[in-house]
Amino acid sequence: MITGISHVAFRVRDMEASVAFYRDILGMEKLFVLDDKNGNLWIVYMKAAKGQFIELFYTPEGFDPANERNGRFYDHICLAVDDIYAAAEEIKGKGWKLDVEPNMGMDFNIQSWLRDPDGNAIELMQIMPESEQGKSMS
Repeated sequence: MITGISHVAFRVRDMEASVAFYRDILGMEKLFVLDDKNGNLWIVYMKAAKGQFIELFYTPEGFDPANERNGRFYDHICLAVDDIYAAAEEIKGKGWKLDVEPNMGMDFNIQSWLRDPDGNAIELMQIMPESEQGKSMS
């Protein structure tokens, strides 16, 4: 039934800064743009991997706490990487700060943390063969 994660959506205040972060810092491809019914910028799709995307919803007026779709239930997105130490060095080399340097998590995977321009938490994870996630891939 479920074949994977299609996308994760974020509401962003500064589309240019967000696209630059996901493209230039994390290496995603800007795939396409959707305008709203009035012809205004609405969504930018960023390609993370084959069949996996980040949707950036342009919300220039900010976030309304009364609107439960504003992301207040969002916790984080986890992006898999092959070599977390190389990924961390590449991100820092591009001038972006990590919140947490690579370390072994309680699930026996190596993880690191950073935030996008709107403060959304992003976990980078190198899945280790001995972890439950790693064992499930064989």
